[in-house]
Amino acid sequence: MTPAKWVRIWEERMRRVPLELVRTDAPGQVSVLHDGLADMALVRLPIDREGVHAIPLYDEQQVVVVAKGHAITAADAVSLAEVRELGAPVHPFDQQVEDTLELVAAGVGSIVLPHSVARLHARRDLVAREVTDADPTSIALAWLSDPAPARTDSEQYRVDTFIGIVRGRTTNSSRR
Repeated sequence: MTPAKWVRIWEERMRRVPLELVRTDAPGQVSVLHDGLADMALVRLPIDREGVHAIPLYDEQQVVVVAKGHAITAADAVSLAEVRELGAPVHPFDQQVEDTLELVAAGVGSIVLPHSVARLHARRDLVAREVTDADPTSIALAWLSDPAPARTDSEQYRVDTFIGIVRGRTTNSSRR
């Protein structure tokens, strides 16, 4: 996911309040909220929404990643049928993405990933191409419906401020 824009706005508006980002894997993206390890989480939908508010932020295009020199690299974009037709098996996208990319770099198959994940793991021996007919993945901001009772008004204000930032509210917004 790409939180840089929101972090930059946070730093401009809340100079004295550090924003700590913590990376988590897909299975842990909601549990960090329930376990009290994070106030908010950027999540890839779908998620279990029990006890959690989530606002969709954007959809992300999927790409196929193949070894440099693979036939797919000749095209700017491909369909899922072309991915299957042009080569080795498509590996599933899971939390062992680094291990899977090692196989792909060795010429063993391909993997379809959200664009930001492919960009995060970009390497010189891999090439990513847009998959025109793959369903996009949706990114959302999630937080607990009932905040922890120990949360102070100041902490709740910070949560509300970040929600406002991702929703595009300006500093002059009358909504607080």
